[in-house]
Amino acid sequence: MANRKKDKDNSKRINQEKNDSVNQDKATFNISKYKNFSEWYTEILKKAEIVDIRYNIKGFLVHQPWSVLAVEKMYRQIEKALQKKGHLPYFFPTLIPESNLKKEASHISKFTPEVFWVTHGGNTKFEERLALRPTSETAFYQMFSLWIRSYKDLPFKTYQRAQVFRHDTKATRPLLRDREFYWIESHCAHATEKDAINQVREDMETTKEVLHDIFGLPFIFFERPIWDKFPGAARTFAADVLNPDGKLVQQPSTHLISREFSKAFDVKFKDKDSKEKYAFLTCYGPAISRILASVIIVHGDNKGLKFPWHIAPKQVVITTIGNDKLTKNKAEQLKQRLEEAGVDTIIDNSDARPGEKFYFWEMKGVPLRIELGKNEIKSKTLMIFRRDINKKDKINESELIEYIKKTSKQYNDNLFKSADDLFKDRIVDAKSPEEAKAAIETGKIARCNFCSTNSDGIQCAEIVEKEINAEVRGTKFEKEKPKGNCVFCKKPAKEVVYIGRSY
Repeated sequence: MANRKKDKDNSKRINQEKNDSVNQDKATFNISKYKNFSEWYTEILKKAEIVDIRYNIKGFLVHQPWSVLAVEKMYRQIEKALQKKGHLPYFFPTLIPESNLKKEASHISKFTPEVFWVTHGGNTKFEERLALRPTSETAFYQMFSLWIRSYKDLPFKTYQRAQVFRHDTKATRPLLRDREFYWIESHCAHATEKDAINQVREDMETTKEVLHDIFGLPFIFFERPIWDKFPGAARTFAADVLNPDGKLVQQPSTHLISREFSKAFDVKFKDKDSKEKYAFLTCYGPAISRILASVIIVHGDNKGLKFPWHIAPKQVVITTIGNDKLTKNKAEQLKQRLEEAGVDTIIDNSDARPGEKFYFWEMKGVPLRIELGKNEIKSKTLMIFRRDINKKDKINESELIEYIKKTSKQYNDNLFKSADDLFKDRIVDAKSPEEAKAAIETGKIARCNFCSTNSDGIQCAEIVEKEINAEVRGTKFEKEKPKGNCVFCKKPAKEVVYIGRSY
């Protein structure tokens, strides 16, 4: 009799899940990421409650809890990496005097059109306009001139987590192109140019350690052409992540700052020979909100989100089947056990049907889901759904912690391998403008010989923009040797460049 009742209960549950699946299909997140990426991206931000775009200032978002929980973890990972390498945290004012911005001409000429200006305090008009920081070089370096005195103070390595504000006149796109975005900016001073270049290289290593090895985002680091440098930089390097639609998203950039900044802000030190010298400056800027966009885009699928283990807002969800007291108590016991083991856990004991719960948390991208009902409690087993492979494992309850330790690594490995495949066969060698355009039109990146990424190549870059509707993204940090002539002007090639479209 007991076995018949058990079989009947199991049959009832299976039928219930089938019915839920039918109901779920009616409301499911069924937009194809690969056929209609733009609609997929817009809808998942809304359905997964990442951001709300209805705040009544264009380009400014409300970040909802599911976003904030992930972003806080992302901040911690990057800050941990920076502090390990000697960077110390600061909090700088949000307002920057206009006179600071004007001290370096090329810097202000780029940023002035994008600055939000504060002109009044109450009814009192300020004698000088104050900028909501578009970036903080002019704030940090003013203070560097007061703090740095001797070569013994160098390297001077700082960072802050902050919001920056830019009145971007292009169309805004949530997280990818906002007017307020969240980031970390690191500013450093060095005694020699060699030390500064080594810092740029270290920044690239930090990008790999965090962006790829923890967040699971594949990228290529390019040195930007002279016409696409950060304003005020002597050299600019940036990581480009590829979207499924073939567009590139610029992620952390690092810059060897022009010596004009050191001179303009009087950032100098006494060297071992007692002579005063101007410091070499670098800055590094991981934009957390934009990185979150790439996490969503690269790892998500037609069901919704997939978060890497270490930055998932919640790593495990316990979904109860039935709302009896026994099941609720057991769920709380499991949650406590998991959290004591360092696993972020949430319980869903709502009145929603099992299938509705399953769909909801899969769409939210929780890595593991524990299904808990009377049958599991009685048999001391757990059914666990893995979001990486969209399959279930049945385990003994006693094996839970060990299972999660093992599976969390497998989960990341599967996610990251799938992400790394994004660049597979996406880089195409182009030997003519027509081949470059064909590559771009099919969502790929064109690699080709190019005359120069200095001022000599600007005319060819304009051809790329006007005729191919793409940009010269730059050259690899470790230079590749060209063979032959520039694809566009037919002059001897000095560089191998990569061409793509971006947001």
